[in-house]
Order: sequence, then C-alpha cells, then structure tokens
Amino acid sequence: MHTDHVVRLVTLTILCAGFAMSLASAGELPQVGQKAPAVTLPSQDGSKVSLKDFHGKWVVLYFYPKDNTPGCTIEAHNFQRDLAKYEEKNAVILGVSVDSSESHQDFCTKQSLTFKLLADTDKKVVAEYGSLSERGYASRNTFLIDPKGKIVKVWTGVKPSEHSEEILAALSELQKN
Repeated sequence: MHTDHVVRLVTLTILCAGFAMSLASAGELPQVGQKAPAVTLPSQDGSKVSLKDFHGKWVVLYFYPKDNTPGCTIEAHNFQRDLAKYEEKNAVILGVSVDSSESHQDFCTKQSLTFKLLADTDKKVVAEYGSLSERGYASRNTFLIDPKGKIVKVWTGVKPSEHSEEILAALSELQKN
C-alpha cells in the first residue's frame, strides 16, 4: 500500500511539472506598460530584423497564423493599403508567423507586400509573446510598441478586415497625448 501511494504521488508530481512546463513554454501575453520582449528574426529577404532597430519609431508587431491563407491575406493587404498612413505616424509594420523566410518571400511576391514579415520557425518569439496556439501556429495578436520600446496596446483574436483601422485609430489617440 505504501509503495502504491508513493508511485501515485511521484506520477502526480511529474504530471503537474509537465503541465507547468507546457504553460511556461506557451508564454504569457506581455502586458501594456511592459518593455517589449526582444525580437531578432530573419525577414522575407533573409536579413535579420531586430525590434531594437526601430528604436524611436512606433512598431506594430502583429502575429498571424499562416502565409497565403484568406484571413492573413486580408490583414496583410489592409496593412499594405494603409502603409503610407503608418509612415506618416512614424510607425512600422512587422508581421510574424512560424512560416519560413521562403514562404514569406512567396507571400510578399504574390500579394505585393513591402513591409517586413519575420520567420519564427523555432516558435520562440511567438511563444514569448504568448501567441503560440495549441495547433502550433501563431495566434492573431498584435502589440503596439511605443518609440521607447514599451507596449502601449494589445489586441488578441483580431478581425483581419478591420484591424488596420483599429491600430491607426489607437495610434492617433496615443499621439495626441
């Protein structure tokens, strides 16, 4: 009886530790007011892009599930359509998914996208931003980062068709202050 009890206790401990580790690997969503976690990933042209490269600019860091899918294409087209408005507001767009640089390059070519798409094939940045879905893709979340590197707004589970306008409205409001 004593051995059975110990075995159950050890099994339960291992299960709990495994569950805790899986939660930790998924990461928690960074919050408003927090410094944005560091990002350095290859873009569609293979060059390394770091969040720190954009110090002094507003950064729209958006996570999306997959290149060349309907929702992701709509979202990317709207960012491309509004790119001049973002530039007027001293803001850059950075998209992140777990797709490869080659996939991003194909997506950009097919859809005439000129902003940076970053490849997180190791899923580390996606997880660090609490945006790794159970299926292994990036969840549709966006982080607005101010020129000093602080997160000022977070959107989760966004609607691709209206998201660019939401971000531009938030930028306008934040830049008034």
